[in-house]
Amino acid sequence: MGSCPYCQSVTYTGDTICYTCGRILANIRSNKFAMEQQFHKGSLDTSYKMTKKPSKGGVVQTHTGRAVDIMKSRRNRTRHLVLLFLVAFIMLAPQVRENLFEEWAPGIQEYMMLIPAEYYVYDNEATFTLEREVVVVNSNGPGWLYEDLVIPTDVDSLYGKQNDFRYTDGQLPSPTAKIQKVLSVNLLINDGDAVIDDQISIPINGSQLSYEEKIITSKGHYVWWPGYGTDNLSCHVGNCVKMEFHLGSGEMVSFSYQVTITSTSHSWWDYPARVDSRIDGYEDGINIDNSGDYSDIENRGNGDKSRYYTGQKWYDRGMQSGFDHGYAINAQDEIVNSTAAQISAGLPEGFQDNVYAFARASFDYLHEHIEYDKNAPNPARSGPLCLAEKTGDCDEQTNAFLSLLRVKKIPGWYVFGALVDSEYKNWEAHGWGYIMLPMSESWCNARNIQLDTCFVEASVDVVNNKWLLHTPNAYIAWIEEPDSTGTLLNNYYSPGKYSTNGLDRAPPSYSTIGDVDTNGGKYQVKSLAENLR
Repeated sequence: MGSCPYCQSVTYTGDTICYTCGRILANIRSNKFAMEQQFHKGSLDTSYKMTKKPSKGGVVQTHTGRAVDIMKSRRNRTRHLVLLFLVAFIMLAPQVRENLFEEWAPGIQEYMMLIPAEYYVYDNEATFTLEREVVVVNSNGPGWLYEDLVIPTDVDSLYGKQNDFRYTDGQLPSPTAKIQKVLSVNLLINDGDAVIDDQISIPINGSQLSYEEKIITSKGHYVWWPGYGTDNLSCHVGNCVKMEFHLGSGEMVSFSYQVTITSTSHSWWDYPARVDSRIDGYEDGINIDNSGDYSDIENRGNGDKSRYYTGQKWYDRGMQSGFDHGYAINAQDEIVNSTAAQISAGLPEGFQDNVYAFARASFDYLHEHIEYDKNAPNPARSGPLCLAEKTGDCDEQTNAFLSLLRVKKIPGWYVFGALVDSEYKNWEAHGWGYIMLPMSESWCNARNIQLDTCFVEASVDVVNNKWLLHTPNAYIAWIEEPDSTGTLLNNYYSPGKYSTNGLDRAPPSYSTIGDVDTNGGKYQVKSLAENLR
């Protein structure tokens, strides 16, 4: 490639004129065969020289010496085509014109709105090492610290199931996509000097190490990974690494938890105009047209998600600091129900019971009406309080979103981890949601898919405008599991305990260790509400 000396537009080998400004490119051989020969020999001259007297834009000299405005000819042809289209449109019957306009106008309107819309940029795939570091200092007398670190797992596109759609004719389903692959987990412990005292490789295959078999570090700290249990020596969420530290006065310890993963973009949204074709999953995704109704929810996945994740009240934070923080999710609250009714009233005719339509409209409602709060309180606002105050961080807007879903008994649950910017430099702890959406019975039957398997389980991050989308910059530490008491969720939020007498535990800091390998290019996600009709 070269560039036009007049307007600097890109030109290609063999061009004799610039197709942007219409001016002649001097010193280019016109013989096609000779030019191809020079190209294959590597001797083709692609440098351009300015003509002595440049012509005005679009005007070229023909072999007879006549000046021709080629841009004028193109403009005339374009005008003729537009005029022909308008005449043909006017000649159609009024009812036909109305039907065509109703069919194409929403698409044209969305296309025009997408052009200036804000967007986020993500990699299609990335491999990196995330470090979570905690520093503990003891300033007064003997101190101790117990802490659990969840061991992350591989995550499939259909979380909790081994396969995607199963077919009625016995055809085997294709395996689900791997959206997070854990490559290694390491624990580094340092007692204050510049050299790492202990480095421990944590198994990612589910094997266990009991307290009796624990590793004793060079400074006498204990490390083991016992698996899930209810006693103090076991993990209280899932598989984890447990640590026990004992510090004397003036001593400190830091521990670095390093997780290396490959994370791959995945979309559960069947909307080609919005989803980049390089992203896996969207071809079998869901949209408003193939979505099931509310009555279909309990007939998918053995009804498990309907049974476990549609409770009207969930995760009671109770009394803290003299204030009752109530349930994080509350679908019985007045403001939640009035907001859900407002959202339902705005759905298109014929889609009042459409699961996808209500979920997406709730997502867009929060984007329009709730501002992000960088200084959110602790404990987090409940779903009703987030709606009432019209502000909230990631946890709080997820509380609001799941509260709205549960008014309609749409299954929704939590996922926790960390999020980084597009440069993989600035990390922060993060929480978002997963939802279950059923495909319609007619869509499933037309594809010979067993109804029980005909649904998607998809990631939804309200504050980051990720609708049914997983991106590589999101690290998944733990996805909520069924638990009628809320104990698991509370244990995730409270991973350990320590003596308060002079012991100071700093909040975790996150960083990327080493280089980040990316594959599959980058793509944009537009921040624009969906036109449901």
